Amino acid sequence: MNLQKVVVAGGGVLGTQIGLMCAYWGKDVTFWLRSESSITRTEPKIDRYSKAILGDLEAAKALIGNPLGALLYPKGLISDWKTVTAEKIDALAAAGAKNFAEKLHIELDMAKACEDADIVIESMTENPEAKIGVYTAMKDLLPEKTILVTNSSTMLPSTFAEYTGRPAKYCALHFANTIWKNNTAEVMGHPGTDQDIYNEVVKFASEIGMIPLQLHKEQPGYILNSMLVPFLDSAEKLWANEVADPQTIDLTWKLATGAPKGPFEIIDIVGLDTVYAINQMKPDAKVEGTLTNKIGKLVREKLDKGESGINAGKGFYDYTKK
Repeated sequence: MNLQKVVVAGGGVLGTQIGLMCAYWGKDVTFWLRSESSITRTEPKIDRYSKAILGDLEAAKALIGNPLGALLYPKGLISDWKTVTAEKIDALAAAGAKNFAEKLHIELDMAKACEDADIVIESMTENPEAKIGVYTAMKDLLPEKTILVTNSSTMLPSTFAEYTGRPAKYCALHFANTIWKNNTAEVMGHPGTDQDIYNEVVKFASEIGMIPLQLHKEQPGYILNSMLVPFLDSAEKLWANEVADPQTIDLTWKLATGAPKGPFEIIDIVGLDTVYAINQMKPDAKVEGTLTNKIGKLVREKLDKGESGINAGKGFYDYTKK
């Protein structure tokens, strides 16, 4: 199987990055978006992240010969650091820029987007009804050959398999943020996923510069978010309970652990809309007086002010200030 024609359903933070990485490695990519307003939100992300990718490639040249280079280089963009040269990086950047210009497409018509798709990567909001709606609308439009994967951060593929019309060709493929640097791809099937399809998704992940991390069974949150979500949740509780402000919580974590970013800086990167959606799935999210309910209200206040994170220019931090 040769998975060359990629459809990314959704143009959010990760959806945009996934599409760009597929194009960078030579795949033909179509973003399926719901509306014209979605296009106006997605195009700036494509511009921003394509510049970030090419900028990190250029910066990698300064790491050649540095003992720390093997730890700091953008691992999703350079397949072999040991043999890399400045000339090879220039060639990768030129090819990447060419692919971004020629292999990225945006389509509002779902039927046109799905036509001849080899793999569809669903990267919609963490909302079960929204995902089911997309699967239901898409299932009769996809060619028989098409593999369907979800990039859901927290939900199990078995929850949605029956709605896809192709449960044997459906599994989860979850990416971390800034995937050209943090090049993890967690592959998680459900009990009905065909093993050959699972193996094809693992192969595809490798082809787009990722390190496939294979899960042997379904796990809410996969490996990464099973660790990350409780960490962020603990920070949100400290904030909502008025123990400390987000900046102090971040500083505490960074000073004590040497981590480059604190939990609220990570939330700004992930996006407050995603954090809010995860919060709202908790059983006590709508129970007045609970800490979960208070966290939801506080995050909703920021979203209502347009403070959705780094892509909006402001979240818990102001990114418009130089």
